[in-house]
Amino acid sequence: MAKPPLSMEPTGWFQVAWCSEISVGAVHKMKYFGREMVAWRAASGQVAVFDAYCEHLGAHLGYGGHVEGENLVCPFHGWEWNREGRNVCIPYESHPNKGRRIRSYPVVERNEAVWIWFDIEGRPPYFEIPDIFADFGDDRTAADYYPPVPAATLYRPGLELHPQYVMENGVDFAHFKFVHKTPFVPEFTRHDFSGPVSYVDFTIAFDEGIAEDQINSGVESINAGLGCSVTKSWGMVDNRTMPAVTPVDDRTADVRFTVWIGRKPGEDGAELTRYGKTMADFVIEQFAADIEIWSHQRYSDPPALSRKEFEGFTALRSWARQFYPDGGPAGIDPQLPHSGAVRATSDSR
Repeated sequence: MAKPPLSMEPTGWFQVAWCSEISVGAVHKMKYFGREMVAWRAASGQVAVFDAYCEHLGAHLGYGGHVEGENLVCPFHGWEWNREGRNVCIPYESHPNKGRRIRSYPVVERNEAVWIWFDIEGRPPYFEIPDIFADFGDDRTAADYYPPVPAATLYRPGLELHPQYVMENGVDFAHFKFVHKTPFVPEFTRHDFSGPVSYVDFTIAFDEGIAEDQINSGVESINAGLGCSVTKSWGMVDNRTMPAVTPVDDRTADVRFTVWIGRKPGEDGAELTRYGKTMADFVIEQFAADIEIWSHQRYSDPPALSRKEFEGFTALRSWARQFYPDGGPAGIDPQLPHSGAVRATSDSR
């Protein structure tokens, strides 16, 4: 697949693990944004994420490094580094090396996931990760849903796709009928791309033949940059989902997907029930169908959009540019007529 004309180092929050994968004292090896990294959990329960190499002589901290209290200890010479990446102890010297620091990343644990803030210029976070329950404005909590991790999750490492593909999927009304086999295309009720956190909502009506048999369902989504999205679905299956795509290098990304299924009345156990597993597998199957497309997709710029598609894709691609170090590709210019940057297909006339 050709390398997409989109930077694989966008600014934002990106999932690097599920919380349960990093136990107290664990040192977790990983690679993101072309960098070897380690995640580790201190005795206090706090998670830190570093570039992987000790600033002393370059030992990889994921191979033999261990946690002592609130510090990560290098396996080579025992130098200790705190959660901010600062050297706090050299065991054979009377004072630490205050002039060297391992690059650390802002970390938040939310929605069962470990997120890091990545910015190529090292700027601090300027928007937050949405809470999959509190930020949808209803009274539902995690207790109303089956626990999703690990049985209601999907993990696909090293795929040739880009985080923006997932975001574009949210405004792509036409694919629902062909990829997800819905009888009708959705009706979008909200497109809000006014800030770094965007909002996209739509509804789908399933008509069984008479008015009384019509089933209304819908999806509300909150997108925090290109790496973090949470959705609330209602109607057919009460669920909340969290797709997350994190760049590994300049060609590939890891895909994670977490699914919360609403509990049946009377079921309040700590395990995912057969019903919950069945519903979660159905939702994951639908997302996997998208992944099959994305992982073989070529980023089309400019795309050959129909007139009905123009507004949503224009708004999203313009919104996405803010997260790229170089401003992203020229893409769709909302000031140009359809015959300019966007080539309308023949069925759009």
